Amino acid sequence: MVWCSAVLASKAPDHPLPVGMRDLLPEETRERRELAQRVLGRLELYGYDLVLLPAFEFADVLERGLGALDPSDVLRFVEPESGEVAAFRPDMTPQIARMIATRLGARPPPFRLAYEGTVLRRLSGRARKRRQIPQVGVELVGVGGMAGDLEVLELAMSVLEAAGLEEFVVDLGDAGIVRALLAGVASDAPERATAIADAVGRKDEVEIADRMRDAGGDPSVLLDLVRIRTVDDGVRLLASTAAAPAAERLRALHRAAVSRGLGDRLTADLGEIRSAAYYTGMLFRAYATGSPDAIASGGRYDDLLAQFGAPMPAVGLGIDLDALAHAARAASPTSAPQKRVLVIGDEAKARSLRARGIPCVVRAECEGAEEWARAWGFTMESS
Repeated sequence: MVWCSAVLASKAPDHPLPVGMRDLLPEETRERRELAQRVLGRLELYGYDLVLLPAFEFADVLERGLGALDPSDVLRFVEPESGEVAAFRPDMTPQIARMIATRLGARPPPFRLAYEGTVLRRLSGRARKRRQIPQVGVELVGVGGMAGDLEVLELAMSVLEAAGLEEFVVDLGDAGIVRALLAGVASDAPERATAIADAVGRKDEVEIADRMRDAGGDPSVLLDLVRIRTVDDGVRLLASTAAAPAAERLRALHRAAVSRGLGDRLTADLGEIRSAAYYTGMLFRAYATGSPDAIASGGRYDDLLAQFGAPMPAVGLGIDLDALAHAARAASPTSAPQKRVLVIGDEAKARSLRARGIPCVVRAECEGAEEWARAWGFTMESS
């Protein structure tokens, strides 16, 4: 019995896909589904119920939560049945908020909901090459403060372990720190504050200095912020600034996470920021060898549910399945594919294999069987 792992050779497509879109071939699809099932199984162990969400909604619903993205990233169109402007979902969190406020409104909190699906975004001037991003994630709604933050942090690490990763790092921050430091700039020029915050997130000291001086501000605190290495140093730096409460909140969360046994993979970044306007507190991103992008990210967004008429604290986690697959492959590059058997002329044997959970196909004739099995990743067995 020989396992054949060869894959069908591919050729340049006669009908190319739009930029940023792609197919998954059978081998890639099996890998992706197995990875997603591992992640979803771990979420279920923590009590999160899976929901399915529509691929598009009316734009005004999604736009209530689009602080997470530049509006130009969103793919809009006129929905033929209603004549209303609709949008493909660029983020599933607003959809969960809408579902909780409407379909689940009669149920008592807290809500622990999981989702799986693809988000679609436009290609902007940034160096992003993907428009379709497969995600699995959770939203914990109705649990405020540190208790919810710790639950989601622990869940994120548990999910990455379930996916086969042993070495990864989670960068922990707080959205209130940079926001407080830029409050004066934001009140006068919101776009300028956003650009400065983006430079802080990238640790671009030259751009931070230039943009702050252009805004008439002193860049020294922000420059010191991106250079510090410990939470305690950051708290001391910010003690006399408007960001002091957020820095203390981050230190308390970091200490609680360490005492919970999460410290080995946790780092703190007081300059962590992103353009998600709905984040109100804790932020985090997880990284691992094999992926240049974050494999997971999340944070607290206590103001979003109020936009849908159901004010509640909330914290969430999103996992990029493409990035996670790259990291899992780097962590275990020689993982064996699932055994699949091609049986020649023996239906009874095929039924026996399937009863044991082994996928199989029955072929009546031998001619061409070996070539077919090699191309499609099957083991050959004859009667």
